[in-house]
Amino acid sequence: MTMLKDIGTSGASAIMERSRPEPRSAVETTERTRNLKYALFLLPSVILICCVMLYPLGYALYSSLFNYDLGSGIHELIGLDNYATLLGEARFWAALGRTCLIVACAVTSEFFIGLFVAYGLYQLVRGGRVLSLLMFLPHIVTPVVAALFLRWIFMGRWGLLSSILISLNIFPPDWLGDPSWARFTVVVADIWQFTPFIILVLLAALNTVDESLIEAAKLDGAGHWTLLFRIMVPSVWPMIAFVLVIRVMDAFRSFDNIYVLTAGGPGTATETLTMYTYTTAFKLLKIGKASALGVLTLIFVGLVALAVIMVLSRLNRGRGKSVI
Repeated sequence: MTMLKDIGTSGASAIMERSRPEPRSAVETTERTRNLKYALFLLPSVILICCVMLYPLGYALYSSLFNYDLGSGIHELIGLDNYATLLGEARFWAALGRTCLIVACAVTSEFFIGLFVAYGLYQLVRGGRVLSLLMFLPHIVTPVVAALFLRWIFMGRWGLLSSILISLNIFPPDWLGDPSWARFTVVVADIWQFTPFIILVLLAALNTVDESLIEAAKLDGAGHWTLLFRIMVPSVWPMIAFVLVIRVMDAFRSFDNIYVLTAGGPGTATETLTMYTYTTAFKLLKIGKASALGVLTLIFVGLVALAVIMVLSRLNRGRGKSVI
């Protein structure tokens, strides 16, 4: 009995030892070692981000404080004079207005075309995947190659589109020479190239909608319009916010299409902020002013993206969901 009692006592003490928590110092050491491993895994990505993103941004901020002219070799500190000059310049505000006009027309058209096409592909029983892949081809093409292809289509009277219209006894406008038609052509080029991206994202979002909601709406007699805008669109607000913010930010920095199609012309009819920055930096060689222009563009794009998120959040507030 005494031996059994001793065995029982020792067993209980062994169990208590196992269940006793480790010393605090040992736990902290383990967590510190784990965090160090995670930090080592993240280190290459952090270094790459610093080299590719943070360093150029910091250098642009630094250069924007100088009167840095490559042509004359001037490099003197002037503080915020570059920003004051740009904000008081009519050409800057005109370029900003043209940029907002082109972005608004392009992104709005891309969203509604992409939404309707995505809904049509969603309704297809067969061939939807093949069609979506074929529609995505314009987005895969290199932007400069796509712009050259579009320039060949819209070129004067010898372009493909003008030749077709002339063969039908329709006198075409000067697509790239008339200011209004040049802006229209730039918008069409952006729509042609980037609508497939919106189609693909929205199609993936529509496929995540709960089937029970769709079936219940159909039983209640909902048509396609009601089904799309009352059931499906409210269910994918976060993805809509994502795709709109991405496209707005991308459209503001669009350069390839405009440079190849019109080079900012005729005159300054299609000179956006990115084209103005290019002209200031690489033609006028005013690096300090161009850097300030790039910083102002970045700030404005951030404010526009924030405004889009806030508007969509307010529209979605009554549904109890967040778009971010």
